[in-house]
Amino acid sequence: MKTWHKKMGITMATVLLAIGVAGCGKSDTTGSKAADGQSSLKSKAKLVVGVGADAFPFGYVDTADNKTKGFDLDIAAAIVKDILGADNKIEYKEVNGQTRIPMLKNGDIDIIVRTMTITEDRKKEVDFSDPYFSAGQSLLVKKDSTITGIQDLKGKKVIAVKGTRDGKTIQDKAPGADVSEYNNLGEAFTALSTGKGEVLTTDNAILMGLSLENPGYKLVGGVISDEPWGIAVRKGDKEMLDAVNASLKKLKDNGEYAKIYEKWLKEKPAK
Repeated sequence: MKTWHKKMGITMATVLLAIGVAGCGKSDTTGSKAADGQSSLKSKAKLVVGVGADAFPFGYVDTADNKTKGFDLDIAAAIVKDILGADNKIEYKEVNGQTRIPMLKNGDIDIIVRTMTITEDRKKEVDFSDPYFSAGQSLLVKKDSTITGIQDLKGKKVIAVKGTRDGKTIQDKAPGADVSEYNNLGEAFTALSTGKGEVLTTDNAILMGLSLENPGYKLVGGVISDEPWGIAVRKGDKEMLDAVNASLKKLKDNGEYAKIYEKWLKEKPAK
């Protein structure tokens, strides 16, 4: 992956999203059909999307203009535009690993587009779209670290983010590791940078963004596990799921997905 330059505040995960956060009422989107036979989804005034603000380049606060931007937000915007037919029918709400599923279930958001790995456990609570990003868990360490991979983690302090399965994966694959979990990626990276841990683990794409923004760190050990990301919708909301999958396919077929991918990741998506 090539280097790119963006400014971000990694500890600004709690900053209010600078776009589309004014509305705070619950969404009333459901998978039901309108009485006249038309799709209730197509008649929605807007869709509320749960996104992150602490994971460059997928969802982060750009300190240059204090606006939240990223790959996930652009993908969400393209999908909502395709479903509802307009650029201004999307509202973003900040979510993290702990709040995203409860907010979806409560109706506070309609879909989640936030670096969310598709897992069997999560499938019990939400329905996932087809994968929209190929990711895999990896390790981030300081450049002078002697750790080269998961085989070196016995007795080491490993940092993970609450609400993800990353910590459990490390415990399963390196049972001698000492795993600590933090509330969000910003807190986790701060813990790594201040010596509270020796390794930070999460998706390789997120770690690559951190390493590019923080040259004193590097990825090691390759990909621990294949963990594609999906867009989550409420369990049983077939109308929403079908619409999201149809939009994703269209974006990939017409080249829009590739444009967004190259914009943020500075390389072409794998075929």
